[in-house]
Amino acid sequence: MGEALIDLVPTADDAEAHRAQPGGAPANVATGLARLSTPSWFAGALGNDGFARSIERRLVSAGVELGLCARPDLPTALAVADPGPEGTGYHFHLQRTATFQLPERTDVERFAAVYVGGLAAVVEPAASAVVTTARAAAAGGPLLVVDPNVREDRTLDADGGAAKLRELCELGQVVKASDEDLARLWPDRAPEETCRRLAAGGRLVVLTRGSRGSTAYTGSAEPVSVPAVPVEVVNTIGAGDAFMAAMITWMVSGGVHPAAGTGEFTRAQALEMLGFASRVAASVVAQAGTEPSLPEAHV
Repeated sequence: MGEALIDLVPTADDAEAHRAQPGGAPANVATGLARLSTPSWFAGALGNDGFARSIERRLVSAGVELGLCARPDLPTALAVADPGPEGTGYHFHLQRTATFQLPERTDVERFAAVYVGGLAAVVEPAASAVVTTARAAAAGGPLLVVDPNVREDRTLDADGGAAKLRELCELGQVVKASDEDLARLWPDRAPEETCRRLAAGGRLVVLTRGSRGSTAYTGSAEPVSVPAVPVEVVNTIGAGDAFMAAMITWMVSGGVHPAAGTGEFTRAQALEMLGFASRVAASVVAQAGTEPSLPEAHV
């Protein structure tokens, strides 16, 4: 559940030119799930312009169901990407767009998992719908998966947005976050300390560090880490979303519900899940687009 928007990404051969690329973390995750052969529904909103039609073609071609998608008569939000040595920053054009006109979804019992996070979790009116849906999922039924995916821009309310994302992390049964995300949300704690605190509440918490790999925290058990898969980096946009889609795919396909008892989520399971997610994320980093693919051993 969340936003589908357009990323305007600088082209490699012309610094003044930008390529329009469908994006938005929740739309990327929905697409990634479908590409990994996990049935997914996108609960977002698509507008009435050419960008919305491009986003719809991407989702439909991947196999994503759009029956939960609203169709307001408004244009699509834009995110202007600003790649740099420390990662990709964004500048957003969000006001009066279809992207954040999300209806609440409390009928979530039929789903194995509900994913929330990204801009829709902090931009109204979407944010209110997202937290209502998240509370319904957390109350019982599906696995509530949260990726705070913190973004900073002058158009966003930094303090209010951080509070909303912290609430979602506390509601979530599975939380995937980067070290930068956690440093922004809980600046008075080291990311590892935040992971241990969240995991102590019965959550599976996965900390990602880009090229430095990822670590899973469960309850009071020792953290489990795997290195990143070494590839020649072509693009980092969408890599975290691919990692997230792979985590959900691994849990759903194996019938693993970590929050049902993190003590039963073994070290071997954590290693297998992180390894699979790392290989899927590498499939995005090694190409120009954001579409993940299954590792050869799973094809």
